[in-house]
Amino acid sequence: MQIQETAIPGLLIIEPQVFGDDRGFFYESYNQKKLAEVAGITEHFVQDNHSRSAKNVLRGLHYQIQQPQGKLVRVVVGEVYDVAVDMRRTSATFGQWVGMHLSAANKRMLWVPKGFAHGFLVLSEHAEFLYKTTDFYAPQYERSLLWNDADLAIDWPLSGAPALSAKDAVGIPFKDAEAFP
Repeated sequence: MQIQETAIPGLLIIEPQVFGDDRGFFYESYNQKKLAEVAGITEHFVQDNHSRSAKNVLRGLHYQIQQPQGKLVRVVVGEVYDVAVDMRRTSATFGQWVGMHLSAANKRMLWVPKGFAHGFLVLSEHAEFLYKTTDFYAPQYERSLLWNDADLAIDWPLSGAPALSAKDAVGIPFKDAEAFP
């Protein structure tokens, strides 16, 4: 397992060791001991989520103002452009974002710590996205940032208008968003 820092400290790219041959491949997608030793991730995961989305679906940018969730995310079918926005008011990188390609082919995972808004855009015909969370989903505390907020200026690799949920279509601008202390 190799760990790569991103431009935002604590937001980590995790590349598993993949064993493959003409029969297929094998890799550990989660090993609590190795994540703690190699990446310093000691969080306890309480929920696994699996979503399937069609091309050009944009989900997010979501976060919870209470019961914040750390997320270990990966793609098992297709490809997405994954984005995390630092919502931690006291962070030196508050309001900054990082985006990267996650795919079934590259097998990369992203560790998104508590205090980040998170979302993704599907680039392939469809994608299946898996993620582990450190706290339970609490819809009463969930918030959505406006995906195309001018202040954030996220460079989504779009080809046309994205397909959005009703909730995501009315996300709030970053400047009006509730942040973490």
